[in-house]
Amino acid sequence: MQHEKLNEFNISQFQQDLINWFKENQRTLPWRENKDPYRVWVSEIMLQQTRVDTVIPYYLNFMREFPTLEDLAYAEEDRILKAWEGLGYYSRVRNLQTAVREVVEEYNAAVPDTLKEISALKGVGPYTAGAILSIAYAKPEPAVDGNVMRVLSRVLEIDEDIAKAKTRKTFEAIIYDLISKEDPSSFNQGLMELGALICTPTSPGCLLCPVREHCMAYNKGIQDTLPVKSKKKKAKRKLMAAFVVKDEDGKVLIEKRPDKGLLAGLWQFPNVEVESHSFNKEEMAEALSLAIGKPISIRDRIQKVEHVFSHIVWDIDVYTAVIPIKEWEKEGQRFVDQYQIEDFAFPVSHQKIIKHYFSEAF
Repeated sequence: MQHEKLNEFNISQFQQDLINWFKENQRTLPWRENKDPYRVWVSEIMLQQTRVDTVIPYYLNFMREFPTLEDLAYAEEDRILKAWEGLGYYSRVRNLQTAVREVVEEYNAAVPDTLKEISALKGVGPYTAGAILSIAYAKPEPAVDGNVMRVLSRVLEIDEDIAKAKTRKTFEAIIYDLISKEDPSSFNQGLMELGALICTPTSPGCLLCPVREHCMAYNKGIQDTLPVKSKKKKAKRKLMAAFVVKDEDGKVLIEKRPDKGLLAGLWQFPNVEVESHSFNKEEMAEALSLAIGKPISIRDRIQKVEHVFSHIVWDIDVYTAVIPIKEWEKEGQRFVDQYQIEDFAFPVSHQKIIKHYFSEAF
């Protein structure tokens, strides 16, 4: 059943105006060079929660490293994490590799072109499935992200909360009626591009909008009040202490994070959660020594690092420490110098420690 907002809406003219604008004004982006489904897939996974300008160099490097499905399917995890280092949300690339391996082994290295099959792949949600199917295979499937919900909230004057999952379902149903069956690729990309360039979260550029005449919110002068979006809970602050532990040769100790959970499989400096930043150094050194298995002496506080995740803020005080040892054999830990450390993938917060420490130490 067609949504009531579409009853008197000129769907064909809206499609034409949007698609014509997109074809004339679309940005030149590396994943638009062709419509290869693997390239589209990689780009859409990278673009989740991440800005286009940030993604471009990562995408180019990733496609050089893993130009085919087979290259990614059987690459070592440390290698794919290093290629993803700094993009965050690392479960994205792990799920991508798992799904790509399934495509290689179960679908003869051909990305599925049906909603049922592609949606069954790990990490492929409704948006990614719709983007791949519409862009790579010209299937009229909705690809609803935040940009699209913002645009259509204004165009159709829909005041449902876009932070709620059920609202996405509403927009998916609308787009099945609204999407161009002749050119679903340009239609979906046009909505995305419109949201990114013109119909922005604040101060939308209505005078430049190709679908302004269709926009119910603009016609009522209420475009700045839409979309409705409830605020997220405030991120919890977590106090931590991290330690650049040097051995007798000046190498530093790094350790691998667990295979599950936040930032799984990345490398980091030894760190602990603390109740406050004014802790007792001797007690902390004793606890660290027990955890690592060797006596450690904590020295100077050298840096403060803050890193914001979607749900938590890491507030880290960084200290130097020394350990009287040369040889080290412990699974998941190793001593490295400033050149070797480049081979390991670190979360952004610990990349800041590397940059600060090695620029000061050398």
